[in-house]
Amino acid sequence: MWIVRHGETEWSKSGKHTSFTDVPLTAEGERIGQGLGERLGAEHFDRVLTSPMARARRTSELAGFGDRAVVDERLVEWQYGAYEGVTTAETRETIPDFTVWTHPIIGGEQLDEASARADLVVADLRRADGRVLVFGHGHFLRIVTARWLGLPAVAGANLELHTATVSVLGWERETPTLQRWNA
Repeated sequence: MWIVRHGETEWSKSGKHTSFTDVPLTAEGERIGQGLGERLGAEHFDRVLTSPMARARRTSELAGFGDRAVVDERLVEWQYGAYEGVTTAETRETIPDFTVWTHPIIGGEQLDEASARADLVVADLRRADGRVLVFGHGHFLRIVTARWLGLPAVAGANLELHTATVSVLGWERETPTLQRWNA
């Protein structure tokens, strides 16, 4: 499974938590998104999936996969509730040690709920024939990766994922592996 985080947005650039707010790509996000096409163009994919959010769909289009990308509602970003549009630094003004990985998400999706959704994605992708390319979002793809590796969802905290990067999840024999990250 190949995963691509969407290109840069103003909110990803500033560190704002972005789930259901459909923030467009910046000019730089568009430019780098086009470069993904050069990096992925020589690869063959049997299936291409994308989050329904415009920033992920646009990244798939810029990379040359928009006509093949099937929207998968399960690939939306972790739902941040009250923390939508707010940076961790801003939240820490009232909750000093806050992270989305360790604190309840007020009015949003709890980590165990996001993990259960990721488990559905992982189970589906493990049954897939051939190579799958997925366009999605930073935190949720980190959870998917942790679950692919058989780790608890909170291990995604250790997998920083940059915008418009390509990562590859695979197998060494029967063991799930992380083959490439932030390339």
